[in-house]
Amino acid sequence: MQITRITDARRYDAPEHFDMACLRLQGKEATATQSMWMGMSTLLPGGHTSLKASPQEKLYIVISGHVTLGNGKEDAVLGPLDSCAFAPGEARALRNDTDLPATVLLIMQEGL
Repeated sequence: MQITRITDARRYDAPEHFDMACLRLQGKEATATQSMWMGMSTLLPGGHTSLKASPQEKLYIVISGHVTLGNGKEDAVLGPLDSCAFAPGEARALRNDTDLPATVLLIMQEGL
């Protein structure tokens, strides 16, 4: 069993993430998990990512606030405990169009 207390979670910088704070909860440098990793990101009002695809499958769960997720063809606004899956190779973008911070949980396959 590998536990990461939120008070011990380390911040990481993610490319093309703007006005966002990201914490690693599991995998990579946080724990020995090898097939996937988990992070939590807080998006400030106006915070966003670039529209970008990667070969890894990604799962997002909104913890608080509202986040717009899109794949370049359609957008959807997700609220607390709503989730979204992006297939390998599918483009994804996140943005916070509200006046309040929002928090999302990301679960992603480890690099292929």
